[in-house]
Amino acid sequence: MADCEVIIVDDGSTDNSREEVEKFLHSVRDERFRLIHQANNGPGAARNRGIAEARAPLVAFLDADDEWLPHFLENAIQALARSGPGTAAISTAWFDDPGHRSSRERFMGLGLRTGLYTMSSDTDPRLLLALHIMMSPCCTIVRKEVVQRLGGFYEKRCRFGEDGHLWLKVCLNYPVYILFEEGAVFHRENSALSGNRSMRPVEPFLEDPEDVRAVCPPNLSRLLENLLAIRAMKTSCVLAYWGEWRRARLLRRRYSVAGAWRLPWYFPSLLTVSPLGSLAGAGLRALRGSS
Repeated sequence: MADCEVIIVDDGSTDNSREEVEKFLHSVRDERFRLIHQANNGPGAARNRGIAEARAPLVAFLDADDEWLPHFLENAIQALARSGPGTAAISTAWFDDPGHRSSRERFMGLGLRTGLYTMSSDTDPRLLLALHIMMSPCCTIVRKEVVQRLGGFYEKRCRFGEDGHLWLKVCLNYPVYILFEEGAVFHRENSALSGNRSMRPVEPFLEDPEDVRAVCPPNLSRLLENLLAIRAMKTSCVLAYWGEWRRARLLRRRYSVAGAWRLPWYFPSLLTVSPLGSLAGAGLRALRGSS
């Protein structure tokens, strides 16, 4: 593609990646490639710096340990153009490595198909949940003006879930297109957070929901609160699994909504409000460790 630019953000790397990139840039001598240096501030800050430096109206993201398939940019940009100028972003399926497993089956099981999705007051929160989970940075292209209007990726020294904070705001405010073909390979074996088996941090949209609530259209506030309740109940199960049942109880109570019993994770999360949740988690960890 001749009409593109590649902005490489060195977010305070401590290995030899900066030197390797500089060697590459020296060898190709191509103005479309630019290297930006900044102190380490996390993935959200790195992506926001790249967006600020970008000259193009569309931006796409690729972490150092993931890869795009050869057709990804061309096919996704064409599909985004066909969907119309009002569509904010497009996301594709991907392959998970190790194992090279496609994400298609998982998200089709959650009710997604190729097509345009616009949220309304009647939208099932499970659909918003599926969209929110599917929009991974390595397989999403988004309009620069939309990202900037919504405040960009979450920063505040965040190391996990900074993208989900932004994608939730995008889904609530704009149509999003889903393309069910694999566009990227997500290398979980190389990911410091996605690939590990320890307790992850609580996601930013649960720790700091007011930023999302502030841009949520009034008619979608109930949809948003139901989505937050689902994620809080699931996260409370994760916290209890790792022995943090008190934090699990507080989180579950913080996002209590009317009719929560109809939502996913309601009944499993009931166990997390007492020490029994941590006991169950310890038992599960022991079983997994012995298998």
